[in-house]
Amino acid sequence: MDGIIIIDKPAGWTSHDVVAKLRGATKTKRVGHGGTLDPMATGVLPIFIGRATRAAEFCESADKEYIAGLRLGIVTDTQDTTGNTLSTCEPSVTMQDFLAAIPRFLGAQKQTPPMYSAIKLGGKKLYELARRGVEVERAPRDIFISDIELREAHDDEFLLRVACSKGTYIRTLCHDIGAALGCGAAMSSLRRTKAGAFTLDNAQTLEAVLSAVSSGETKKILLPTDSIFSDYPPISLGEQDTRKCKNGVPFRQENTLDGVYRFYGPGNEFLLLGEAKSGSIKVIKRFFAMNK
Repeated sequence: MDGIIIIDKPAGWTSHDVVAKLRGATKTKRVGHGGTLDPMATGVLPIFIGRATRAAEFCESADKEYIAGLRLGIVTDTQDTTGNTLSTCEPSVTMQDFLAAIPRFLGAQKQTPPMYSAIKLGGKKLYELARRGVEVERAPRDIFISDIELREAHDDEFLLRVACSKGTYIRTLCHDIGAALGCGAAMSSLRRTKAGAFTLDNAQTLEAVLSAVSSGETKKILLPTDSIFSDYPPISLGEQDTRKCKNGVPFRQENTLDGVYRFYGPGNEFLLLGEAKSGSIKVIKRFFAMNK
């Protein structure tokens, strides 16, 4: 089995839990995901199966979009409302105050990852250290937040749509907004609505996916590997260039504008993602089955 399944991840499951469940259901060892979601989070979790796992890295590095709940007046050790409360206060933040704080979090910036994260330091995951009461210095990371939209506001609860780059911690964004407002804040909910080319429109519940797998109807829920690259234009190769491609021989595409393309062989076989420059093709990633 080769392809991509978009799961609407249920709350309470880790991304690894979902991978392990599908690995068992599909009886396939090569299963991976396209970007971790916290257990409390729901939403778009791309699962890559078989040869499609070669494309997972492109989803991990892609931009994401979230709907996040932010609660003012509380600070926790995990930066979300599932953690231990460190402090509380009665916030006196006006809507004008809140909206005025948002622009400073837009664009390129540095963000310090939370201790409760899967980042490794000295072979140990930070959350493992945090659970033992150990806090270590974390290097700030470069992130980019392209948009923050206020969707709803009720008392001290705010609902935000956030479009951001890889590596952005929405929990930390909520925490930092609260710090900027002087009252603290924690993330109260999180739903990922987009991961790269995939949205909730592509997503299936875990129950529906498991049912399709058990009944042998995986075609209904399995997306082709090249669907992750739908933003790039396609180029069809003839038999000669396809042979060159599969044998690792350089080939050219004259009169092709510089840029990234999806390359296909006869029968619409997806071969690779490649970059054209002055007619020369540089392979970014191959996806065809190797001849044994």
